Amino acid sequence: MISGKIFKAYGWPEGKVIGLAKAAAESLAGAGLERAAVLAWLESVRAEPGKCLADPALAALARECLRRAAEQSAPVDDALRARPLGYTVWGQPLIDPRAVAQMEQALRLPVAVTGALMPDAHVGYGLPIGGVLATHEAVIPYAVGVDIACRMRLSVYAVSPYVLGQRHNQLKQALLTRTRFGQGAEWERGDVPEHPVLDDPAWEATRLLKSLQLKAKRQLGTSGTGNHFVEWGLLRLPTDAVDLGLKAGAYLALLSHSGSRGVGFKIANTYTEIAARLHPALDDSARHLAWLPLASEVGQEYWMAMELAGRFASANHEIIHQRVARAAGLREVAVVENHHNYAWRETLADGSPVIVHRKGATPAGPGVLGVIPGSMGDAGYVVRGRGQHSALNSASHGAGRAMSRRAAIASLTKPARDAYLRERGITLLGGGLDEAPQAYKDITTVIAAQDDLIEIVGTFSPRVVRMADEPGEF
Repeated sequence: MISGKIFKAYGWPEGKVIGLAKAAAESLAGAGLERAAVLAWLESVRAEPGKCLADPALAALARECLRRAAEQSAPVDDALRARPLGYTVWGQPLIDPRAVAQMEQALRLPVAVTGALMPDAHVGYGLPIGGVLATHEAVIPYAVGVDIACRMRLSVYAVSPYVLGQRHNQLKQALLTRTRFGQGAEWERGDVPEHPVLDDPAWEATRLLKSLQLKAKRQLGTSGTGNHFVEWGLLRLPTDAVDLGLKAGAYLALLSHSGSRGVGFKIANTYTEIAARLHPALDDSARHLAWLPLASEVGQEYWMAMELAGRFASANHEIIHQRVARAAGLREVAVVENHHNYAWRETLADGSPVIVHRKGATPAGPGVLGVIPGSMGDAGYVVRGRGQHSALNSASHGAGRAMSRRAAIASLTKPARDAYLRERGITLLGGGLDEAPQAYKDITTVIAAQDDLIEIVGTFSPRVVRMADEPGEF
């Protein structure tokens, strides 16, 4: 037994926290840890309590440490700055002025530090899509987004891309039978996949996460609506890609875009509502930018939930690629994966620690690989980050919308869309007019506008594209 006197000698404050530390120490000792190891574990809880919220033996102590830290931290005034902080824009002529206005509103927040706007930027909720925002010790759920950790995954196969023509029907059927798309899409009973992420202890850490575990199980290995896709295509590497272990040449590849499904959506909306209640004086124009202090228990709960959603989203892609490749009789030889709609702990060029939100923006630190897709009818790019500090080590996450979904449906036609796809030899399975290539910015222009942020490793040309079905299709 470790006495209260010993805890005080180690700098633990008087009060409830010592009683909880004693209880945690007994639990750790019961698991076979020696006294020195127990004290070291408890010190780690005190130093980083948020990392222990999912540990049954340490969670109560961690929550008390967070509560005390929140009490001692200075409150932040909800008043917006009179003027936005400075930031850098890439591809300004490509960007809707309303998205610029949203970015500048975010940079008026009292917790904002700096930001950047990518060339694919367009209007979103709170922070624009393509917006990058650094904050001081605060996380903004809607600056992360509702599809937490939405990501790209590219699998490359040591197979000639000629199979896109030779085995077209087999590759098409692999997409039709081994993917599921749409709101609420799930696998049939008996075909639900297994993955270690479903046994992650974080599911048991909060009532909300417990309630989402079954949804996660049912939706694992599925994709949503909108711009989510799984597609076969041709990857061209003009030179050797040493970091991928691939020689220059042409390869068959599978590219997917999807996120954390209903899990991320529920987490985002729940914690956005909590954040709004914490800041009742925040101006209505910034209501979608309410933040959670990271020193608080609720801030650490959201961070833990966001990270769990990230692991779940990655598992989604892993399952999708495993099932589709198995149906096509293929085995991957290289993978590129990156995500957006997330927050990272990072350090600015001057050494300041910040929380970087990338809402529809891709991490592009020095040497970091990523995929920036075009549209269902246009090429995407495998890229390597250059690490541009003024962009907060970021790049665009795609081409970006040139028109809203409503405008696309009202002004575009299926014959025009289908002619565009035929000219490029693309087979579309599902997909609505709101996702027509003509609804997006020109990807080559968007890539050119950020050549100081990324270098091009290769291009991916889609050939068989699977998206959510329109009513009455398939």
